Amino acid sequence: MGGTSDDLVGGAHAAIAGGDWSRAFELFSQADAAGLLQLADLSAFAEVAYAAGELDMTIRTWERAHAGFLEVGDGSMAAGAAVRVAMHLLFDSALMAPVRGWLARAERLLGDDHSPAYAWYAVVRSYERVLSGDLEPAREWARRAVEVGVRCDPAAAAVGGVAEARLRILDGEVEAGLEMLDEAGATVMSGILDPLTTGIVYCELVCALQGLAQYDRAEQWTEAMERWSRTDAIGSIRGRCRVHRAEILRLRGRCDEAEAEALAACEELRPYLRRELGWPLSELGHIRLNRGDLDGAEAALLDAQHLGWQAHPQLALVWRRRGDAASAVSALRDTLEQPSLVPSKEQPPNTPLWRAPLLAVHVDAEVEAGDLDRARSSAEELAAIADRYGSVALRARARGATGRVQLAGGDAAGAVRALADALRLWNEVGAPHEAATAQLGLADALAADGNHDRAARERSAAEATLDGITGGLAGSQPARSLTETATFQREGDVWLIEFAGRVARIRDGRGLHHLSRLLSDPAREFHVLDLVATDSGRGVAGPLGDAGPMLDEQAKAAYRRRLEEIDADIDDARAARDAVREAQADEERSFLLSELSRAVGLGGRDRRAGSASERARVAVTRAVRQAIARIAEHHAPLGEHLQHAIRTGTYCAYEPDPRAPVTWRS
Repeated sequence: MGGTSDDLVGGAHAAIAGGDWSRAFELFSQADAAGLLQLADLSAFAEVAYAAGELDMTIRTWERAHAGFLEVGDGSMAAGAAVRVAMHLLFDSALMAPVRGWLARAERLLGDDHSPAYAWYAVVRSYERVLSGDLEPAREWARRAVEVGVRCDPAAAAVGGVAEARLRILDGEVEAGLEMLDEAGATVMSGILDPLTTGIVYCELVCALQGLAQYDRAEQWTEAMERWSRTDAIGSIRGRCRVHRAEILRLRGRCDEAEAEALAACEELRPYLRRELGWPLSELGHIRLNRGDLDGAEAALLDAQHLGWQAHPQLALVWRRRGDAASAVSALRDTLEQPSLVPSKEQPPNTPLWRAPLLAVHVDAEVEAGDLDRARSSAEELAAIADRYGSVALRARARGATGRVQLAGGDAAGAVRALADALRLWNEVGAPHEAATAQLGLADALAADGNHDRAARERSAAEATLDGITGGLAGSQPARSLTETATFQREGDVWLIEFAGRVARIRDGRGLHHLSRLLSDPAREFHVLDLVATDSGRGVAGPLGDAGPMLDEQAKAAYRRRLEEIDADIDDARAARDAVREAQADEERSFLLSELSRAVGLGGRDRRAGSASERARVAVTRAVRQAIARIAEHHAPLGEHLQHAIRTGTYCAYEPDPRAPVTWRS
């Protein structure tokens, strides 16, 4: 497609105004390929690329902007572009050595400049220090981001404020931190921030509350984030919102829904996250563990671990339930004594709040191994953390650990009191799986104390709760059918949709074609190649070849640039005699080399992605999920119904609750 610069770039900006990020990206890409983009256009192109799910292009374009502004002598703009490279590397790749390299470039250009670029530099530097375990300087940088941002960039001030709030909480200033989080929430709900910053603040706010185990507040903000994300989220934000939603659903015992959200999050975040894809994978493992699906849990957790993510304590719990107590206790000891160097914005490493869930599982493992001294030490550390941070869930976890140590040590009466406290507190939180686990412990303590009748009652109630969760709470509480018949019909370029007494009309899109095929035959599994073939008019899937190289030349070049930046960071760390920084950078180097080795075979030949079905799986999943999101904007009940009933993957299906059937007219 041809066109002038005004046609293509002007069309891209019109698409941005209409929220059509894919179209804007297509037009910018055409203008770029034709050599029509000016230096001033690159910032908008980079932002559109991120919104359209093209992280590598986002980073490459900001790198181009940095080089271009340097060439024309605009140091301030070059610094701003360098900060953006660092920000995307930090938030989406968690590769800290390249982040430090790009921050150093920005710092040389900024000097004492108190511009928006400086405010964002302070934001990213704060997170870089947090993820490197250097919390005091991180807090100072967060303060600086707020001070500069309030004068020249409210978005930077908002992110800096939520970063400072999280750091205050980690320092034990819980009330002050929560107050700052409320202020950040008020800012984000005012609507004055851009979509990317809004998503970052929402995500950081929920992460802070989840880490503190303030689940009621976390749930409230997750719901607010979810409402906003249905229409306004860009880039990785919608996928991150799904992970938070999955965490809350799992806590509430709604594991069917939680697993669907976690799986969708993995698909949506795959184009963005690198090592931090371990975050939704580990949540998926946790959900499956609660459901009793040990094979599925282990598969997800090992995938997370392969990415460098901390898979314990859930992976250790899988091993314990399979009878491998020795491996579980050894892994937990190693994890607590030698914390992972892999950084995580969602779960800052090696803080007391990061240690708390590990300690709780470690207590059980050591009790089972017969080492009461180690168990008691971990229970005492956990109790101190609960006292410091004060949330109900942390106190529940600590009381449960104390009770199990007391029971193992022969103090049955003390164990009854502690485990009864844990049960009461978990019920107050609204966490049925955790409450049932405490109730089983209470039953053991009551039996040891001679109260066998009550022990039997407690055990029976706990087992009934766990049976409901492992069997799927969503399945035990059938959804009410909102309508006996529904409509999903194409009328030219518009689809007429009727469901639950409401009518919506939605502009045509490829994902709607896939949905129509799935709705026409409930419970039938369709291979993604057949869906693609039907949509293209071929009827059946033909030979489409393989999916091409696992990494294209631009992607491999980007990896190699990151490796050069990591090597430079290792040299700097050695010169500064900073062993921790060197070790962290060395782990990042190993991760990237592993990724490259998977994509490039012996002799430098490209390895091909598995098959056309993988390419089709990615395309169909994205199209279907985008279609469901568009439907939800116009018809929220149907969007929710499809979100739970549509299964994507290599085989896709529409699987409504059989006790609440919907008959579709098409």
